[in-house]
Amino acid sequence: MKVTRVETAVVAVVLTSLVVFAPGLDRTPAARAAASKATAKPTIVLGSKNFTEEYILGQLYKQALQGKGFPVSYKENIGSTEIITTALRSGKINAYPEYTGEIVQTVFHTKSLPNSAAATFKLAKKLENKHGYALFNRTPFSDTNVVVVTKATAAKYGLKSIVDLKKIPNVKLGGLPECATRANCLIGLRKVYGLKKLGFVPLAGISSYAALNAHTVPVAIGFSTDPVLGKGSKYVVLPDVKHLFGFQNVAPIVSQKLVQAYGPKLAQTMNAVSALLTTPALIAMNKAVAVDKQSPQAVASAFLKANHLR
Repeated sequence: MKVTRVETAVVAVVLTSLVVFAPGLDRTPAARAAASKATAKPTIVLGSKNFTEEYILGQLYKQALQGKGFPVSYKENIGSTEIITTALRSGKINAYPEYTGEIVQTVFHTKSLPNSAAATFKLAKKLENKHGYALFNRTPFSDTNVVVVTKATAAKYGLKSIVDLKKIPNVKLGGLPECATRANCLIGLRKVYGLKKLGFVPLAGISSYAALNAHTVPVAIGFSTDPVLGKGSKYVVLPDVKHLFGFQNVAPIVSQKLVQAYGPKLAQTMNAVSALLTTPALIAMNKAVAVDKQSPQAVASAFLKANHLR
């Protein structure tokens, strides 16, 4: 059969179209790799702060996310609020669990503090949103700073609240080094409670309770979910009658870029974990790690499995 010039031209056009529009046929391996990288979703670089409860929280969120198929890189023990905030802002991490009162007081230095847990969370969320971060749901538990003494010290000086610390001659407070520069720690105790002569001993590498037991200091800063403060404790928590320490529920701070990349599934996964974190649950997990010497990874795994989140 004879092929006309018109038919030849049509065949040429069709073949040309296939070459131009067939996916990937016009790309080099390097170009295809670049395109694949451009469409890949970002890794969740999750950080945690530098104490037991944060190690547990970091593992809880990490393992829950991995269980749902999210790519997670985990960076544990980054440091205090000031240090981990710098890591977040610089892009070294893009998510981490933070205490709502810390966001309001330590990160953004808010002077007029909210008078409820809900109001604290609302303000913290608003502040983070302005800087390009989402704040997911808060936990039921709140872990605030507490001022702790031994029962013997409380009895000796008749200590009923933080106000009574002025009864102790040359009183010194033990706490993590960052306490010295925080409005909700040493600075606040001096200003709000009028403890102008309150001294400070930074505790690095030793717990507040070890320092109290060794009589290194008569007073120390602890956390309200510390397992040693449970029933039968030999320590006394002095009531914060002036509400210096505020409200400290945990809420994950997450980059808006991650939220946009993964949609509602990301928040749903982390919120499901947060909803289960009651005060008894945290005290039990803190005890399992700090007292029973289990690993944060194992404790978090057992908790998630027991609650069908893994």
